[in-house]
Amino acid sequence: MKRYVFLLIVIVNLYNLAAEDFQVEVPIYSWINYQSNHIQIPGHDSTRFNAFFQRFDSIFFFRTGKLNIMHIGGSHIQADIFSNKVRRNLDRINGDLKPSRGYIFPFSVAKTNNPNNYTVKYKGEWKSARNVQKNRDIPLGVGGIAVYTYDPSAEITVQLNADEFDKRWNFNELKLIGYAESSNPTVRPVLKYNDSLFEAQHDPDSKIYLFSLPELIDSFTICFVQDDYIPQTFILNGFITEKDEDGIVYHAIGVNGASVPSYLESENFEDELYLIAPDLVIFEIGINDTFSMNFSEDSFIANYNELIQKIEHVSPNCAFLFITNNDSFQRIARRKYAVNRNGPIAQKAFYRLAEQHQGGVWDLFSIMGGLNSMQKWEKAGLAKIDKVHFTQKGYSLIGDLFYNALIDYSMHNPIR
Repeated sequence: MKRYVFLLIVIVNLYNLAAEDFQVEVPIYSWINYQSNHIQIPGHDSTRFNAFFQRFDSIFFFRTGKLNIMHIGGSHIQADIFSNKVRRNLDRINGDLKPSRGYIFPFSVAKTNNPNNYTVKYKGEWKSARNVQKNRDIPLGVGGIAVYTYDPSAEITVQLNADEFDKRWNFNELKLIGYAESSNPTVRPVLKYNDSLFEAQHDPDSKIYLFSLPELIDSFTICFVQDDYIPQTFILNGFITEKDEDGIVYHAIGVNGASVPSYLESENFEDELYLIAPDLVIFEIGINDTFSMNFSEDSFIANYNELIQKIEHVSPNCAFLFITNNDSFQRIARRKYAVNRNGPIAQKAFYRLAEQHQGGVWDLFSIMGGLNSMQKWEKAGLAKIDKVHFTQKGYSLIGDLFYNALIDYSMHNPIR
């Protein structure tokens, strides 16, 4: 028995040393509440949450297993600065494992801001639909956004590694989420790479085109073949890059202006979520909900519960981590802003949600410094003048803080 206890202490100490090596340094600002930079379990029932970290440990220690993390939100996530910072930090855990980049969407084709960590070019005429639009005819899926075209000359080219010196991401399987609008389709996508065209395996029921490639690549072009002289509309909901490799895959889902009801109104959300099959969902939806004149804590929670129910239908053992809203301001006149006093109300709601769903909370609102703290972040060059969004420097800091909180939780809960 004594020997077992001794070995257990040794394992814990080794774990702590290893985990500390994987944390990142962050700059110090006097008004940031660094003491709050940890994950809390409001319900004191961490069974579900810790089940995820057991699998996390398997990758950390034994270099085996695959985890899908889905980070879902609004404009904070569409920009993919915060989430990409977390993704790249978690890649330190992957180490010699080289999993795929996961879900991506060609935002540039929709004429909206594209993440700067991958590039998108396109040809032809395209239109778009978003889950924040009240009147639209195009059904949406897990990404909450789609682009569509009837132009036979239309193309989309994606380069995963925007920096020519950084060749981290590659894949040999590509899932194109999309379909022809017609019930009798005569249009299909093909993948062009190195002057070769690759046809896809297609299951009409799943609305997935699977391209299998003979080698690992990091860029591709999608064009369309029309089998009829009458052009048909093709709807594209995104791509998922894959390869047969263990490790942590970090999927970012975000649409500018999205609220919780926005994702509830994505008709094919569950049908496409199975392609990601998340083991952990990080929720960062809520800032846009609180700007509503009719914001209600109970309605906010009810909407979240409905969204969580959809996720559990697909991934019943999924763990949940809630990020509270950042402090924010509302514009009330030109160059005049008022603090968003729904911030503390939403903060309380996230704690209630975490307790209901055996989840964790990362309290960004408190970490920032609480109500009115956004002004200090703006003054330091960490937040934008709208007092809602952050600068690249600010998002990077938040990403590092969040990642350190994940590692800290894993470090202090090694025996599960």
